[in-house]
Amino acid sequence: MGTMALAIEGRPASRNQAIETIHAALDAGVRYLDTAWSYYLPSQPGTGEPEDMGYGEYLVRDALATWYGPSEVKDEVLVATKTGWLRTLDGQGRYGWQADARPETMIANAKESARRLGVDTLDLLYSHCNDPQVPYEDQMGALKQLVDEGVAKAVGISRIDNEDIETAHRILGPSLVAVQNQFSPVHRDPEHTMETCERLGLAFVCWSPLGGFLDPFNEHLFDRFREVAARHGCSYQRVTLAWELAQYDRLFTIPSARNSREIRDSFQATELTLAKGEIAYLDGAAR
Repeated sequence: MGTMALAIEGRPASRNQAIETIHAALDAGVRYLDTAWSYYLPSQPGTGEPEDMGYGEYLVRDALATWYGPSEVKDEVLVATKTGWLRTLDGQGRYGWQADARPETMIANAKESARRLGVDTLDLLYSHCNDPQVPYEDQMGALKQLVDEGVAKAVGISRIDNEDIETAHRILGPSLVAVQNQFSPVHRDPEHTMETCERLGLAFVCWSPLGGFLDPFNEHLFDRFREVAARHGCSYQRVTLAWELAQYDRLFTIPSARNSREIRDSFQATELTLAKGEIAYLDGAAR
């Protein structure tokens, strides 16, 4: 489950509702929660006030602390966070993003993330983007330092191309376990980074697997998914996620949800098996 929708613009007015949504995900069987240092809303122009930062990480921490699942099940939950990006607010009230992947910033923010999440070591830490102002080798060096210091058990990279994957793999070796890139019928991995992940044995984690909610997209790209969903008697979102899961055996989706119903519906995609003909039909819709 992705938690961005619970922490940025459009997030539930009630913090309790956000935590209940994460509880519903855990109850359904979700065992991977994805958050980020930058999942917050600045209250002042710029990058906001210190008390704004870490909203999404605090949500995940508090949701896990108040979930009544068995302790042995809690140990199965993997929490991923990200470093190297900030939220911004301009003078006209518009939110945005700002890369800051200087090694010293990445390291300081990652250590702050561990404190917010209430852990000694992060399960999985992503570099949130490739900051064009910083050599990518230096950004990966910061991740390596965080692994060497025990701040993170494993690391991933996000919003990157095949050259970046090769660079990260060379520097990080086996501590690099995942690539998080956009993938959905709206954005069909034009760089073929999923193929590079398969060759290197890396997990591919697709963000915005249902198209995303911040940017408009062509809804007709989901027409075939609605047709298949009607035959299965379920939502087209569930069919979309099942189609994505069929692409690669180490692919994970992180759909966002703002309420319990949405995340329960999304998780049921793990129980939906599409026929080969259906997958081929849907492949055509995504091109």
